[in-house]
Amino acid sequence: MSSSHGHHAYHLVDMSPWPLTGSISAMMLTTGLVKFFHQYNMDLLLLSFLATILTMIQWWRDVVREGTYQGLHTQIVMKGLRWGMILFIVSEVLFFFSFFWAFFHSSLAPTIEIGMCWPPTGIQPFNPFQIPLLNTTILLSSGATVTWSHHAIMNSNHSEAIQSLFLTVLLGLYFTALQAFEYIEASFTIADSVYGSTFFVATGFHGLHVIIGSTFLSICFYRLYKCHFSSNHHFGFEAAAWYWHFVDVVWLFLYIFIYWWGG
Repeated sequence: MSSSHGHHAYHLVDMSPWPLTGSISAMMLTTGLVKFFHQYNMDLLLLSFLATILTMIQWWRDVVREGTYQGLHTQIVMKGLRWGMILFIVSEVLFFFSFFWAFFHSSLAPTIEIGMCWPPTGIQPFNPFQIPLLNTTILLSSGATVTWSHHAIMNSNHSEAIQSLFLTVLLGLYFTALQAFEYIEASFTIADSVYGSTFFVATGFHGLHVIIGSTFLSICFYRLYKCHFSSNHHFGFEAAAWYWHFVDVVWLFLYIFIYWWGG
């Protein structure tokens, strides 16, 4: 198959240093976090954050150039990208499935070590009708606004797409701030029995996914402002919207089973 940029419709990427620098930055980030926990020294952690951010900026810059300015993201390439994103989200579903498995394993048959009851003796869980319910409303609203933005892009309504995407990013940041406040006010920690471990690992990783999704959507907001997306060529935004809907669905399961039923 031929195309305007070569002898085939597939995109063979050029050699890039960013996978290597990204791997080294991730290793430094993990090592720096361990060093901070043990020695309260943030030097390596801050350096790794800087290296990770610089890698992200330059890698995304290259992808934007390939897809927007060089025309290398043909229909066949975008089909491959769609399948890649779908499989990535499936892997994330399995990632969270393991946390729910641990939670149900402990809650449905509590052992004598935790008082043979759930929540364990001495644990005061959160009221599901306070901050958790507000966060549920926020995330569901953000799902509606990102869908609004998607439809505005498909209808070539640039101003509405920007406004609704900006609202989505704001709601994501608001969710993160409320979850941080909830953690600060918590009456138990990650070290308080299996309840604390499963609660903070599951909700904490979800919070990390919200931060990643907010970053993803912020990049899309910048690209939308720069008119990189058209009604028939906007997979970068579409992938971010899929990811955000996945984050919404995971939160619904967290709210129903961990905050409401499990509490």
